[in-house]
Amino acid sequence: MYQLKPKKFYMYTQRGITLIESLVALVVTALGILGILGVQMRTLTDTSTTVRRAQAIRLIEDFSERLKASPNSLVEINNYASGFADIPTKPDCSTGCTNVQLVAYEVANWKNSVKDTLPLGQASIFTPPAEGGSAAGERRQLGIMIAWRENERDNSASYKDAIDATQIYNDAGNLVTAGGNDALTNKCPTGATCHLQYISVAARCAPYSPGGATSTYYCPGS
Repeated sequence: MYQLKPKKFYMYTQRGITLIESLVALVVTALGILGILGVQMRTLTDTSTTVRRAQAIRLIEDFSERLKASPNSLVEINNYASGFADIPTKPDCSTGCTNVQLVAYEVANWKNSVKDTLPLGQASIFTPPAEGGSAAGERRQLGIMIAWRENERDNSASYKDAIDATQIYNDAGNLVTAGGNDALTNKCPTGATCHLQYISVAARCAPYSPGGATSTYYCPGS
């Protein structure tokens, strides 16, 4: 009777294989984490962009309501113009304000709201290009452009042309230079994101021309 002898197993030494596999796993994991972080950062940026633009829209609505509350906003429409670089000061209205002083007071308050609400926020109020050649008494709109720190993915020239009030679309659908050529007032500043909107000025004071004289405005209760 033969006795079975156990076979001899020879262990071959493997050096470095486990370390390489671990390094590859770490690299793959790191790339996955970086990808997730990139998606999260892009989501946060898009969310911030949406919030900032919504705030800009609300600020323009606030300015529109200020115009509606003033019975003399139409006759004083030209005095609302204020470029990005203009920093209006609030007049002392402790003993009463004239119409011009009231406009300066409202513009100063509103511009301070823009500055406090948006990062590096600034605003420009101007006459729309389409009304640039109209007589003062025939203007019915104001252009409002609010700018804040750049945080959007698309900052190309073609994108910003759509919010450039120094240009308008012609009959062929192409952008051409028009009225409002003051780039410091009607164009989005470099390195900023902008929101452009045109608002109508409420005509609470009815214009009339007695005997063909210069137009005056009648406000009920004035």
